[in-house]
Amino acid sequence: MMFLLLKNANIFAPAPMGINDILICNDKIIAIAPDLVVSVPGEIKTIDLGGKLTVPGFIDGHAHLIGGGGEGGFATRTPEVAIGNLIEAGITSICGLLGTDAATRHIASLYAKTKALQTEGISAWFFTGGYRVPSPTLTGNIGDDVTFLDACIGLKTAISDHRSSQSTIEELARIASQSRIGGMTSGKAGSVVVHLGDGDGHFDPLIGVIENTEIPIAQFIPTHVNRKRALLDAARDWAKRGGNIDFTTGIDAEPDPAGSVKTSTGIAECLADGVPLDRISMTSDGNGSLPDFDAQGNMIGLTVAGFDTIPREFADLVEREKLDITTALAPITLNPARMLGLDGFKGQLKTGFDADILVLDDALAPDTVIARGKPAMISKERLIKGTFEA
Repeated sequence: MMFLLLKNANIFAPAPMGINDILICNDKIIAIAPDLVVSVPGEIKTIDLGGKLTVPGFIDGHAHLIGGGGEGGFATRTPEVAIGNLIEAGITSICGLLGTDAATRHIASLYAKTKALQTEGISAWFFTGGYRVPSPTLTGNIGDDVTFLDACIGLKTAISDHRSSQSTIEELARIASQSRIGGMTSGKAGSVVVHLGDGDGHFDPLIGVIENTEIPIAQFIPTHVNRKRALLDAARDWAKRGGNIDFTTGIDAEPDPAGSVKTSTGIAECLADGVPLDRISMTSDGNGSLPDFDAQGNMIGLTVAGFDTIPREFADLVEREKLDITTALAPITLNPARMLGLDGFKGQLKTGFDADILVLDDALAPDTVIARGKPAMISKERLIKGTFEA
């Protein structure tokens, strides 16, 4: 057994707990209390956190682990993620998915990359499917992917986008039900991440599903809701009906009032408008492409999404939007854990939960990271490196 003792942690779990010690055995938190006196068999490593802010490791529920892009030709395919980028952003749990390109990117490769990240030291899962309908899968069936692939926790699809398969309400309902049933069979959430594009249909296909079928609204995680003002307005109505909404932290504000909305600004607006906090999450879309299209659908620019936008937007929620730390943490801890079906062991600093712990500096930036009970970064010095990282 391996033991790690974190002393003098100013814990937000995410609710404030004050100064406490945290005792970890292997990959689990086994005690949280002030001034712990510990006697254990074997060696125990001790780290004094000196009263620094200590929170659950961030959960990023939407990332392109094997890269994304490709909208501008083969040279615009973005690279695979390196675990170091995740650790430095305070991310200890991540979910991968495919994007536009399901021709040169495959579910088998995504599964392999997910398992690689698990081996390298963090918690990782993936969504089957992609923009295409019929959805790309590994087993040949959405439900079987979710049921039998241990790391598969749901489905990805796309609507209201010129790059999507222009699914009918019936097609969308059918694939969502397959993911839901696969989740029920295997004890997973079977959540359906729904890419929302620039199309004027916004949430209309999803509204058609929930109004014409028995699929519950919470089965869906619509994402990129801050890509334009009209879409965010529709997202607020969706969330007030009980639906989840996911902000993309790599999307920033544009001068055009109809354009994109900065994540921290959008979340603060939603909360002020009465949107329940537990309906909101934020994710990086990391390693995905951020293409810019003209009115005719031609790509006129392309950048790559990073992962450091998650800690940046968390800090802005606190410092610019004046939200309390507990509220600002919810969209990257408690809420995604619930939406993804991980809330029995992720998203909180709690006895019996996974020891995924993030220590923040005075600027609310990642300082020290414990991933699955092991030090991954201490005082900004990274200890965990990917197999091919220098």
